[in-house]
Amino acid sequence: MTDKRIGEECGVFAIYDPDGDCARSTYYGLYALQHRGQESCGIAVNKNRDISHYKDMGLVNDVFNEEILDKLEGTMAVGHVRYSTTGESMRENAQPLVLRYSKGNIAIAHNGNLVNKDRLMKELSVTGAIFQTTTDTEMIAYTIAKERLSTGSIEEAVNKTIDHLVGAFSMIVMSPQKLIAVRDPWGFRPLCMGRKGKAIIFASETCALDSIGAEFERELLPGEIVVVKGGEVRSITDHVNKHPHTMCIFEYLYFARPDSVIEGQSAHDSRMLAGKYLAQEYPVDADVVVGVPDSGLSAAMGYAEESGIPYGIGFVKNKYIGRTFIQPSQSMRENSVRIKLNVLKSTVEGKRVVMVDDSIVRGTTSKRIVNLLRKSGAKEVHVRSSAPPFMWPCYFGTDVPSRDQLVACNYSMEGIRELIGADSLGFLSIGALKKIIPDANCGYCDGCFSGKYPVEIE
Repeated sequence: MTDKRIGEECGVFAIYDPDGDCARSTYYGLYALQHRGQESCGIAVNKNRDISHYKDMGLVNDVFNEEILDKLEGTMAVGHVRYSTTGESMRENAQPLVLRYSKGNIAIAHNGNLVNKDRLMKELSVTGAIFQTTTDTEMIAYTIAKERLSTGSIEEAVNKTIDHLVGAFSMIVMSPQKLIAVRDPWGFRPLCMGRKGKAIIFASETCALDSIGAEFERELLPGEIVVVKGGEVRSITDHVNKHPHTMCIFEYLYFARPDSVIEGQSAHDSRMLAGKYLAQEYPVDADVVVGVPDSGLSAAMGYAEESGIPYGIGFVKNKYIGRTFIQPSQSMRENSVRIKLNVLKSTVEGKRVVMVDDSIVRGTTSKRIVNLLRKSGAKEVHVRSSAPPFMWPCYFGTDVPSRDQLVACNYSMEGIRELIGADSLGFLSIGALKKIIPDANCGYCDGCFSGKYPVEIE
């Protein structure tokens, strides 16, 4: 088994600004959303009804430079950072996708995953569609283009397209005259709106608004379409309230940056609460609580606060290592955790340590981190996961592996404890999930933990 964490989501950012530098604003927005995807990124801009774009594999600051940004002039822009959940990791699948068709051209950036993509591909294929990528984003774009041929506007085409889509899709569509933000009727993935002067901004998370000094205005409603044309904003709500709002619970546990607020709920506060309830459910006598960077830190603070055990900085993270850095040999793969994380020996030496992580997927990463703590002198290592055990795959954009690779599907709790080498082990209960989002204006999907999904899986 490889040493691989749960895959991040994608991130989208878009801006209309008649006066500003849209490409640079989008660059900063994508930089703030880099945690949601590190495989590829791209920016498309619209100037005088002409859409130009640039995208490539790699991180935002590696792909873009001053020369490239100078060429991306326009009064509208849409950007994307990608982690592949549908489609291979290759340049052709990088977004935004820019398509030209009989009515003009469009750019589209998408976060989520369709559960009816196979059926949709068959339907499009029989009409003559030829696919250039392996992403469901291209299927959405083709469906919009097809609907546009029989409708009076691009937003009408987008509205009709929603009828064809099942699953998670927070996305931006940019036409020569309009910027359109769309959220699926279940609201699986976050999408918010903000303003800065005359500028109107859409982003996957509020931290991206903060990065350019924009003020948060509101979340898009599940099923809502927001159309921006010439600074005027219009909302289409034909698909609102068609389904219960089921935000992915893992946005709060892992995906979102701690400083983001999603549906009224702080991600940091959610993780603090997860740690609190974890301490209640799995107490232990110990000397120090440490968190595994980055998502485990807030939960570790919550565990320490609730248990009364001091919180300590247990790991130093190499922040210059990307999550997809090259591992050319097996020996390098074995050292991958040490390259990314190093133990602060003075915190753990001779102590009984509670190690809080955001999740345990295959168990290989946890095993290596426990081993690092023991080699640094920890007397005991008690592992706590601020997420329940992964028991089922995710069909909505979270890269949860198949069941045969999930450690909780193949081992008992005692077996997992022995596998990772911990003195004790505890997972947050499924019942505690509803308590970690007390301020959220939504329900949630916990299908990867419970096997119960809000939509029927084809």
